[in-house]
Amino acid sequence: MKLSHDTQYIRKMTLKRDQIPSFKQFPFNLPVMKNFNELYFHPNVTYIIGENGMGKSTLLEGIAIALGFNPEGGTLNFNFSSYDSHSELHHYLRLIKGVERAKDNFFFRAETFYNVASNIEEMDSEPSFGAKIIDSFGGRSLHEQSHGESFFAAFTERFRGHGLYILDEPEAALSPLRQLSMLARINELVNQGSQFIISTHSPILMAYPDAKIIELTESGMTEARLEDTGHYSLMKQFIEDRERLLVHLFEE
Repeated sequence: MKLSHDTQYIRKMTLKRDQIPSFKQFPFNLPVMKNFNELYFHPNVTYIIGENGMGKSTLLEGIAIALGFNPEGGTLNFNFSSYDSHSELHHYLRLIKGVERAKDNFFFRAETFYNVASNIEEMDSEPSFGAKIIDSFGGRSLHEQSHGESFFAAFTERFRGHGLYILDEPEAALSPLRQLSMLARINELVNQGSQFIISTHSPILMAYPDAKIIELTESGMTEARLEDTGHYSLMKQFIEDRERLLVHLFEE
């Protein structure tokens, strides 16, 4: 059953503006911080979108760390660090949770998923009487699969439903066909009581019905319809009038 406003796991996020030392230093100088006070999440799917440099990944990272996730991704039980590069944003975020608690949790970060896969192999190499971690990802080493295959193994095998899933650019290694399959998987998990917060550049992934789309621009953040986003408009223009777009693009 889909989550509702009464049962969603994460309801709202606010910024502790009075505690921020300076809006001239990273990450508080990012466009996403401009005029930002609060953000209400959709019970099922919330998208955070915008051009590079607007602060999408930094915001998603802050949300995940504030919830107890490892900065590089994984479940709440993952505790490793390949390179400490995360910001201090999580200290200044206040997350308002619902009365229900997710039974499954995962922070998927495309740029560091290789590190998660390596950590799984390290943990599975240690003596244990229980099941191996890789079994929950389909049983096949993630390093022995293509990036797209390993990404999709997480979505199809590891995500179990009744979960809170935070995904940072999950489309990075997925073909358009796989992105459509990802949409179908999101729908399955939403119908199994899951909540998603997703950062993406993909108009395909943004197409989940009735989702909330938060677009980050130089002016801050605004809620938008898919058809009104820059990503969708550019892709539509490319598909409908590619030759004209290329002429302008290649003009000297």
